[in-house]
This record gives sequence, C-alpha cells and structure tokens, in this order.
Amino acid sequence: MDRTRQVRLAKDAMDRDWADPGLDLDTVAAHAGYSRYHFIRAFKEAYGETPGQYLTHRRIERAEDLLRTANLSVTEICHLVGFSSVGTFSARFKAWTGLTPSEYRTRHVGRGAALIPGCYAMLWAGGFRSGPGPAPGPRKERNSGEAG
Repeated sequence: MDRTRQVRLAKDAMDRDWADPGLDLDTVAAHAGYSRYHFIRAFKEAYGETPGQYLTHRRIERAEDLLRTANLSVTEICHLVGFSSVGTFSARFKAWTGLTPSEYRTRHVGRGAALIPGCYAMLWAGGFRSGPGPAPGPRKERNSGEAG
C-alpha cells in the first residue's frame, strides 16, 4: 500500500470518529500502519498540519455548527465534539475562531433556522451522557409500568 493511501486511511478514521474522546494518536497511527512519530511527519507532509491540529479543527467546526443550531450548553457541546475539558475546548475554540464559544453563539445564532431543541441534538449525537465516555446502554424502566 502506498504512503498516501495509508495516511488517507488514518485521516478517514479521524473524519469518522472525531467525536470519540478516546481517539488518540496511537490509534490513528495504527490505521496507517506507522509509529506515532513517523505518522505525525507523514500526515503533516500530506495535509499541512499535524494529526492533532486536524482533529481539533474538525471538532471545532462541529462545535461551530452546534453553537449556531442547537439549544445546548457550551459544556454539552464540548463533550459532544470529543473534548473532555471545557477549559481546553474554550481555549482552542477561541484560538481557532477568535471568539469564545459563548461569544460565537451570541454573534451567529438566529442567522438561519430556529435552534434545534437540545434533547433532539443530544439524541442524534448518541444519547445523553453524564460526561466524557461512551453513551449509556438501553434505559431500564424505573417502575413496573404504572404511572408515577
């Protein structure tokens, strides 16, 4: 397999799994069949940025979409797009866009369709989560079926 194709396979994995907070450099490099250090060099040569920069930009782009369209808190969006720290998310978001997530929302909300209710956005993204980590399994009934 040629080098470009190997790096593209890893990029495809990042494009597919960008929201997974467990997606790390070793996992992505394994898709390309490279060591982490060789992969960083090959990816930067092919795409002009490191794999970490690319993944951060993908996540920020998705966060921009959610800030414009979904009625979710910044913390909920942070976790939905794969960041585990709101501080890191906010700092990287501001470095990329020049605005904090809240400033971005204030400036861009209302320039299109109505906001999507947060409950729909959360369900679309894989369910409600208490923080970083996998989405919970099937919900268990709290009672035997009677109203309550």
